Amino acid sequence: MHLVRLFKIAWVIVHFGLDEFLLGHERVHGLRWLCKQLFFWRRLSQPRAVRLRLALERLGPIFVKFGQVLSTRRDLLPGDIANELALLQDQVPPFAGTLAVQVIEASLGQPLAALYAEFDLQPVASASIAQVHCARLFDGRAVAVKVLRPGIAPVIESDLALLRTMAALVEKLFVDGKRLRPREVVAEFDKYLHDELDLMVEAGNAAQLRRNFLGSDQLIVPEVFYDWTSRQVLTLEWMDGIPIGRIDALVEAGIDLKKLSRFGVEIFFTQVFRHGFFHADMHPGNIFVAPDNRYIALDFGIVGTLSERDKQYLAINFLAFFNRDYRRVATAHIESGWVPRQTRIEELEAAVRTACEPIFDRPISQISFGQVLLRLFETSRRFNVEIQPQLVLLQKTLLNIEGLGRQLDPELDLWDTAKPFLERWMNEQIGWRGFVANLRREAPQWAALLPSLPRRLNALGDAEQVMVAGYYGLMREQRRRNWLLGAIAALLAALVLSIWAG
Repeated sequence: MHLVRLFKIAWVIVHFGLDEFLLGHERVHGLRWLCKQLFFWRRLSQPRAVRLRLALERLGPIFVKFGQVLSTRRDLLPGDIANELALLQDQVPPFAGTLAVQVIEASLGQPLAALYAEFDLQPVASASIAQVHCARLFDGRAVAVKVLRPGIAPVIESDLALLRTMAALVEKLFVDGKRLRPREVVAEFDKYLHDELDLMVEAGNAAQLRRNFLGSDQLIVPEVFYDWTSRQVLTLEWMDGIPIGRIDALVEAGIDLKKLSRFGVEIFFTQVFRHGFFHADMHPGNIFVAPDNRYIALDFGIVGTLSERDKQYLAINFLAFFNRDYRRVATAHIESGWVPRQTRIEELEAAVRTACEPIFDRPISQISFGQVLLRLFETSRRFNVEIQPQLVLLQKTLLNIEGLGRQLDPELDLWDTAKPFLERWMNEQIGWRGFVANLRREAPQWAALLPSLPRRLNALGDAEQVMVAGYYGLMREQRRRNWLLGAIAALLAALVLSIWAG
């Protein structure tokens, strides 16, 4: 199986002329002439970026997904390739509805007629991992039933094995390989894919996001019906809305686009900084708009999480960026360990200023985060910035937010929308509100610690006495050794003098 897949990949590489990516490296440059002679029949008229995109589409959905992830890594790819990979569309023909029924019955352990009052065999959406059918429960509630594509797991495992091999080669062959950590990127991709293969994981993600935004006037998350959910089947509340990309339909429905664009920014920063848990696949196909001007989130297979340390450094960087305090951006990168300690702050500050200053005081229609990120990643090469794999999804999500904002309201002022939110969040974390919140969080620990505090202090005192006694013992031993060394030295000196005098 692996061998057949490897031969197919090799054929696609040759057919689309992707060998030039490898043969451009000095270690294998001598093979370029040989390949030209062997593959004389090729006619490579299209640019390399286009040929790479077409090759990934030919190799199938897993490589398409990987190309989509790579399109966000402008630290790893030249601009022309990253832009072209961003055009990849994960559109896969649906599998037969009868096969979906077989998966549902085998997974949930009951006949379809006992599970759903109605079930449409024709899917309403189809992707590389699963497809979605419309159904109705016996209590009348409309639901969306997501069914895992049969036989997809072995295909994914085979392709992931090949991607790991390719990542190892990139790390060994290219100068920037270790800094860019391609194997860690593949490992992250591996994790996301396996999460998507277990629909119970997606159900948990949806339930968590729904709890985080319960009662929100900005975002709706569908309810999960766990009695009709398994690793291969996910049943969610059916959501009616207008796809976010249909601007004309939104305007016709009376949706306030400016308000919607502002909601998008606030939802993003709420997920990242307040919850540390964010929907990481917010492309237009996964976002609908309800009649009451709220967003509807769909497809929860990919989510991102951030630690408190990540959130703190991100908030510091964002606020410093909004205040044009480029020196604080530089020091925050050094403090976080993303930049080597020996980096000169003044040089990093000047590089960040050069990349970011031109975009201020402009509406979002005149700002491209892609270009800003590209400049920052070019700076990262110069300063040996270690790319943080846990932030790749955050970067991808931010780019999606940029695209949505530009579509809905080209005049949206991102800074004015985001800055008050971040200032409020920092006050909650570092100000008096943060102090009170931390006391509440730590109260159970203090309740358990206080009764045992006298015993612990006493034990600490005993330990200190032992340490002090040991210290004085060492001092006495050192003084004794010093006296012996002094005596020996004196004897040797006397012996040398007597020999010299004699």
